[in-house]
Amino acid sequence: MSAPRRVKLPINGVLLLDKPYDVSSNGALQKARWLYSAAKAGHTGVLDPLATGLLPVCFGEATKFSSYLLDADKGYRATVKFGQVTTTGDIEGEVVIERPVTFDRAALEQTLAAFRGVITQVPPMYSALKFQGRPLYEYAREGIEIERAGREVSIHRIELLSFDGVDTAVIEVLCSKGTYIRTLAQDVGERLGCGAHLTGLRRTTTGGFRLEDAHTLEAIEALPREARDGLLLPVDILVSHFPEQTLAAEDARRFCHGQAVRGAQNCATMQRFRVYQAQTREFLGLADASEDGLLQPVRVMVAPATE
Repeated sequence: MSAPRRVKLPINGVLLLDKPYDVSSNGALQKARWLYSAAKAGHTGVLDPLATGLLPVCFGEATKFSSYLLDADKGYRATVKFGQVTTTGDIEGEVVIERPVTFDRAALEQTLAAFRGVITQVPPMYSALKFQGRPLYEYAREGIEIERAGREVSIHRIELLSFDGVDTAVIEVLCSKGTYIRTLAQDVGERLGCGAHLTGLRRTTTGGFRLEDAHTLEAIEALPREARDGLLLPVDILVSHFPEQTLAAEDARRFCHGQAVRGAQNCATMQRFRVYQAQTREFLGLADASEDGLLQPVRVMVAPATE
């Protein structure tokens, strides 16, 4: 006799997950979704299986606003081994080049400083970027090299946290979306003349969220089911950087059905706003204000119940 089918619940909110090592982002997402019996879930930026750390998971209505985290800056703590180049740029690849490490801490810090600002990266072959409908890593596994164009990314901060004086360093990086830390480590190693690869990577920040506030899958699973909801952040935390507007009940209903409504006087500035129902403070969605003061829905939550 088959087990009863698991009931999926309309869970809405954001879970800050501490992704474990050797689990894909989608694997971690699906486990979290199962723990919450959530009907709908999505993450906000892929981490390699090698990488651990902060992975915000969006449940239900929060998936409508997840793109604002996809575009956010990211922070990482990376462990870099110098003197060896691997096929993948990390510890999981085969070592293909070995060179002596001859630099000192001062030279390493000077080299790291040269990477601050806008730089050009060539995306690695072992990545999920697609060429003719297939991810690059599939070509790489077949031994096929695809020519890739360089892309500009921004390194806002890169600092040396520790150096063992031999061949291993820990660095902290704050960077724009689309930055490959594996590529950054390789490029630093090449600038130093010895090559390098990642042996560890941990995401520490994204979109204002911090790793210190994240939860492991094991910790979530250990909680009683009713206590897990207390870990969820509200949907509107994803868009808290926008100014707000409030609407009376009837305008709120119209807004959630996709109709433009009249906003307050101070919204006639072509801005984007987060919108709430005035009496209940229920989050309704995002709107763009037109020059004549109308709020045009951009993303909306499910329409609020009417009495």
